[in-house]
Amino acid sequence: MSAGPVPELEARAEACAERLRDADSVLLASHIDADGLTSAAVAASALERAGIRFDTVFSKQLDADEIASIAATDHETVLFTDFGSGQLDIIVDHEAAGDFTPVVADHHRPADAETEYHLNPLLFGIDGASELSGAGASYVLARALETDGEGSTSDNRDLAALAVVGAVGDMQDSDGALHGANEGIVEEGIEAGVLEANTDLTLYGKQTRPLPKLLEYASDVRIPGISNDHAGSITFLDDLDLDLKADGEWRRWADLTAEERQTVASALVRRAVASGVPADRINSLVGTAYTLVGEETGTELRDVSEFSTLLNATARYDRADVGLAVCLGDRDGALDRAQKLLRNHRRNLSEGLQWVKTEGVTVEENVQWFDAGTRIRETIVGIVAGMAVGASGISRSKPIVAFAEKGDAEVKVSARGSHFLTRKGLDLSAAMRGASRAVGGDGGGHNVAAGATIPSGKREAFVAEVDRIVGEQLG
Repeated sequence: MSAGPVPELEARAEACAERLRDADSVLLASHIDADGLTSAAVAASALERAGIRFDTVFSKQLDADEIASIAATDHETVLFTDFGSGQLDIIVDHEAAGDFTPVVADHHRPADAETEYHLNPLLFGIDGASELSGAGASYVLARALETDGEGSTSDNRDLAALAVVGAVGDMQDSDGALHGANEGIVEEGIEAGVLEANTDLTLYGKQTRPLPKLLEYASDVRIPGISNDHAGSITFLDDLDLDLKADGEWRRWADLTAEERQTVASALVRRAVASGVPADRINSLVGTAYTLVGEETGTELRDVSEFSTLLNATARYDRADVGLAVCLGDRDGALDRAQKLLRNHRRNLSEGLQWVKTEGVTVEENVQWFDAGTRIRETIVGIVAGMAVGASGISRSKPIVAFAEKGDAEVKVSARGSHFLTRKGLDLSAAMRGASRAVGGDGGGHNVAAGATIPSGKREAFVAEVDRIVGEQLG
C-alpha cells in the first residue's frame, strides 16, 4: 500500500485494518448526520472491497443502552464510525467482558479510556473539529484496507469524494476551504478524478437554485437590498446586462460561463462594499468550492455542500438507509426519496428558524439559549441554532445553546460556537460534557459544536453550569 493521506495516522490505521481482516464478521455502527452517513458509506465500501462480511446499524446517540444492544449481537468485532471515542469508557467495559473487540474511527473528543484499535486524529496532534472529520478517519482506514489479505488490492481513493462531503457537512470548511489533514484527502480525490476544487462564490445552492433564489437566500453574508429580498435580487440581476434566462426561466449558477460568473461575483462584491458590509464578511463570499465530477450538473449531488444537506435530510428523519444508499451509488429510488425528504427538511428548517427569530433567545453572561420544546425536531435543533446566529437579536459573540424535547424524561441540547471563539479558548465539547454530567446527563462533541442529553426539569441548572464553564474558558 502507498503512504496514506494522513501519515501520522498510517500505523494505527494499518493495525485497525489488520484486526478487521481477521474478523469472521463485523458490525458497522455509525452516527446519523452527514458525516456519519458518509463515514459508514466509506467504511462499507472498503469492507466490501476487502471481502469482509459486515452488517450496518445507525444510531443518533451512542449511549449505554445502545452499546448494550450492540454487544448483544453475534458480531465479535464492532467498527464504530463518527462516534465511539466519546463513549470509550463504556465500550471498553464491554471489551473487557469479552462482548466484542472495538475498532473506532472517530474524530470526537475521547473519553478517559484506552483501547488498542482507536483511530482518532486527536490522539496524534490533529484537530478533529477542523482538520479531519469522521468520514476522513474512515477514509484513512479505507486506504489501509486496500489489500484483502489474499494478495489482491483495490484502489479506494475514489472514496475521497464522500470523505470531503462528510468534512463539509461537519462545517470543517467554515474558513473558506478545507485545511489540515483534510487537504491530503482532497488531493487524493483530485488525483483519482472524482473531485474538483475551484475558487468560487461560497453561496449555498449553486447547482440547484435559480439565480434570484441563490442570492435571496444567501444569508451568511447579508447584503442590503439582495439578501432576503426577492424583488431586490431580481433588480440586481436585471441591471447586469447579461442574458441570465433560458426559455423564460432563470438560469442557475451552474449554468453560467466562467465570464458570466465573474461578472455576477464582481457586481455582488461591489454592492456589498457600497452597502458597508464589513471587509471580513465580503472576503467570505469567495472560497474553495468542491465538486463531485462524476455527478450530474444541476443536481444536489454535484456540489459537496448540497450533497451533505441532502444526507442530513435522510437520517435525521429516521431514514439512514436512504442516505446510505445514495452514498453507495443508488441514483434512482433512493435519490428520489432523499429529495422528497430534503424538501420536508428545508421546510422544517425554515419554520424552525422563523420560530427562533420570532421568540428570540435568552442572553446569559457568557451564552445565549432558547428552548424549542416540541416545536423543533430534536435531530435538527442544532442546525437551526447555527443558522440563527447573526439574526436580529442573536449575537455572533456568544455560543448559542438550544433545547428540544427528546421524550417524556429527556431533553436534547445542542450548542454551536464559532472558530473565532474557539481560538479564544471556547471548548463546547468540554462544556457540554461537564454541564450535562453535573445534572445527571451526558454529552460531548467538538470545541465548535457539541451536544448533550439531560433529564427533563434540569434546564435551569444546566444553563447555569454551562454559562459558568464557558465563562472560565473565555476568561
